[in-house]
Amino acid sequence: MDETQLRDLIHRIIQEEMDPNRIPIGVSNHHIHLTEEDYHILFPHQEMEIFKPLKQPKEFASKQVADIVGPNGRIEHVRILGPCRKHSQVEIARSEAIQIGVDAPIRLSGHLDGAPSVKLVTPDGEVTVQGVIIAKRHIHMSNDDAKRFGVKLGDTVSVEIDSENRKTIYNDVICRPREDFILEMHIDTDEANAANVGRNTVGHLIKPQH
Repeated sequence: MDETQLRDLIHRIIQEEMDPNRIPIGVSNHHIHLTEEDYHILFPHQEMEIFKPLKQPKEFASKQVADIVGPNGRIEHVRILGPCRKHSQVEIARSEAIQIGVDAPIRLSGHLDGAPSVKLVTPDGEVTVQGVIIAKRHIHMSNDDAKRFGVKLGDTVSVEIDSENRKTIYNDVICRPREDFILEMHIDTDEANAANVGRNTVGHLIKPQH
């Protein structure tokens, strides 16, 4: 851990102690998860290269990108996230689903039953992926965070986002605790733009919904 990371960690700990309901907001841009098989069709003879680490342990944005092609258009240069998964999956915003002509459901990651298909295209290959979703907003948290908030896996909470000139309350936020998760609420670009979310915007957990 370098000096900057240590400083950020100390700052985060102090803020959490002063405000125990504080939750960092992470804006999730469109992205693609691939199986090993689909990855090697799209990127033959290429190892997946790290572009930048993501906040959650062992996850990263790769240097590899592909185009998402739907019935009415395409989204170009969409980044592949690593490492590879057991099922390929495409996550886009509602506005993008309309743009390319797919009726993508709002789902948690991995819940792909009935989700539509799109083509993924690179200069070296093409695959059809059944699994286009709009990610349901959720909070990654450690087990200790879950105890502090009084929630468990799958609980639904509300989060208030107090950004500059625009206060927004998001309901139906799913809690996803895991021992190694780092505290962060994920929303997509449509939701972030609607709430005027900036780089350092945070949310506050209001209450579990029953």
